[in-house]
Amino acid sequence: MNEFKYRKGKLYCEDVPVDEIAEKVGTPFYLYSKETILRHYKAIDGAFKKIKHITCFAMKANSNLSILSLLAGCGAGADIVSGGELYRARKAGVPANKILFSGVGKSTEEIEYALRSGILMFNIESSEEAEVINDVAGRLRKKAPVSFRINPDVDPKTHPYISTGLKKNKFGININDAVAEYRKAKIMKWLDVVGIHYHIGSQLTSVSPFVDSLKRTKVLLQNLRKEGIDIRYFDMGGGLGITYKDEEPPHPKNYAAALMPYLTDLGCTVLLEPGRVIVGNAGILVTKVMFTKTNGIKNFVIVDAGMNDLVRPSLYGAYQEIVPVKKIKSEKIEADVVGPICESGDFLAKDRMIVPAKRGDLLAVMSAGAYGFTMSSNYNSRPRVAEVLVDKKKVSVVRKRENFADLVRGEKVSG
Repeated sequence: MNEFKYRKGKLYCEDVPVDEIAEKVGTPFYLYSKETILRHYKAIDGAFKKIKHITCFAMKANSNLSILSLLAGCGAGADIVSGGELYRARKAGVPANKILFSGVGKSTEEIEYALRSGILMFNIESSEEAEVINDVAGRLRKKAPVSFRINPDVDPKTHPYISTGLKKNKFGININDAVAEYRKAKIMKWLDVVGIHYHIGSQLTSVSPFVDSLKRTKVLLQNLRKEGIDIRYFDMGGGLGITYKDEEPPHPKNYAAALMPYLTDLGCTVLLEPGRVIVGNAGILVTKVMFTKTNGIKNFVIVDAGMNDLVRPSLYGAYQEIVPVKKIKSEKIEADVVGPICESGDFLAKDRMIVPAKRGDLLAVMSAGAYGFTMSSNYNSRPRVAEVLVDKKKVSVVRKRENFADLVRGEKVSG
């Protein structure tokens, strides 16, 4: 459920017509609903209220400071994968002791920054990383709280680019090698082994992979305790999917209900890393039609948003629904919705049945609140777009549109 609805033929975000926002801020822009973000966060966090847990928002989905601040105000932590995300999280008011640092390639500078900040836990992904964290912690004379990211080798049945829990993926350590890795870490002077972690992928629409991963990792937890390793945090990652087209992901209540029988006797604080499920359907990308044309074989709708603004369709072949901001009654036509980027891969939709559009019409790319702006770029020297947050009737530009001067900031002509 979200707050993007038609009223008398016009698309609204909460209580504000989308076309009025477009007139004020220009296009393209990302538009977020505060009410939807809050509702989705409370749904996932509340589903686990019976057990001790921390909901750590996966910042890679959306790292806008206003959204992070909004979630921090509800008690959320953050799942980060870079020093930049740590900086953003702290800037937005996320407590350091609710921040998890994941990712396969943490630099020594990032590790030091996170240690000095006092984060909750590093999710270690390799033997070598454990040694590096131990060395950095020793130099700072500060114990590093760590867990290992376990690869449970469970097929999440999602797109291969966002599958992370199989043997062939780059993430984590093989579950069969885990006990040996924990033994080595336990005797490292500057590591405090406190957790266990897994994350099998993104945009999962079935509970069974979650249950299978939990059951396998719980056995490992019991074996680690037999080794005298005191695991206090059980990090289940994230990955719960959303509806883009006709997917039917489980409601957070059903997701939690399927997992709860295996969680109540863990003796751990459970850590959750939801991202897309909170913000995905809380945002849209608004774009304007620049031109239309046909080549006798295909119809093209050329808009002012490109693959640099929203890369998911080009990168994954992902489906994102596209609707007119002002409804019109007309038979649909088949067309490609494409951007201005100098690439054949620059499209928002291919062979899509859409209402005919004309120059100046506004279109909304739905379900764009996750992996939208965070994956955007300046390709073709295009300024990144504005981000706007609506709270009932209040409209706030929470990130201003870049200008040409922003494109060359930090550069100089040599000589």
